[in-house]
Amino acid sequence: MEYRKLGKSGLKISELSFGSWVTFNKQVDSGLAERMFGTCFDAGVNFFDNAEGYEAGESEVVMGKALSALNRPRDSYCVSSKVFFGSNKKPSPTQIGLSKKHVTEACHQALKRLQVDYLDLYFCHRADPDTPIGETVWAMHNLITQGKILYWGTSEWTAEQITEAYEFAEKNHLSPPTMEQPQYNLLDRKRFEVEYGPIFDKYSMGTTIWSPLASGALTGKYLEGIPEGSRVSLEGYEWLKKHMLESERGQERMKKVSTLLPIAQELGVSLSKLSIAWCLLNKNVSTVILGASKIEQLEENLTAQEVLPLLTEQVQQKLSAI
Repeated sequence: MEYRKLGKSGLKISELSFGSWVTFNKQVDSGLAERMFGTCFDAGVNFFDNAEGYEAGESEVVMGKALSALNRPRDSYCVSSKVFFGSNKKPSPTQIGLSKKHVTEACHQALKRLQVDYLDLYFCHRADPDTPIGETVWAMHNLITQGKILYWGTSEWTAEQITEAYEFAEKNHLSPPTMEQPQYNLLDRKRFEVEYGPIFDKYSMGTTIWSPLASGALTGKYLEGIPEGSRVSLEGYEWLKKHMLESERGQERMKKVSTLLPIAQELGVSLSKLSIAWCLLNKNVSTVILGASKIEQLEENLTAQEVLPLLTEQVQQKLSAI
């Protein structure tokens, strides 16, 4: 495993990490999670991603139980949570968003569910149009000074919103955001490569990218239909099925996947590993968050770096053309 600095911070995280969106509590219980974390630790992974909104907080409970059972030294790995959507299925107005109240209380709740004394990374899961960005920056700064979080960041914020947060922090001598968690993969590139380009240059922001396989589209498994047990077949994720497979845009994306697959086959690797390795080519990627519902999936994807030597300039041009 190779390690990359999280932006201009001194924190080094594994270039491949492990996240719990969709899978934990839905497809992965604490027993399987414990085995998965063991596999990750053995591979050198040191960052694990979560959020209050994943399975209404239950994803964090599963992760907390598994990490506690493994009993690894707390200073040897990093965990994250995200705040915005709340952990209640029918939240009150004070249980969602990025107000100082919710940001603070959601942090305390995440610490309890994850069974940790502090969060290494704490993200604003989305921007909150109802809360001034300055209020959120103050809330995050206060949590840092209290030792409850070490770094704070954003997820799926616009470049303009991130810039506003940086400028407010600098003006008021507060802790600025260290990282952004955006979607980035072969099919979703514009925000990361174009919109964020100037703020990478200006602020040296770190990134913990999610969905390197475009919610499984870049495995190629949906080209022949919907496999049983896949995430788009899960109750509650009908929106994902429509987005990925049934919409006009989804069908266009699947055509691209069918064109990418022969390139992977030519190289003698899975499309999954090729897609993950491609993300690692971007110097602004600090870590690629993997997701898995089976040990075998995880073990395969944790070897994606092996594909990097095969991604020559010529191969990269072929991929970009598609």
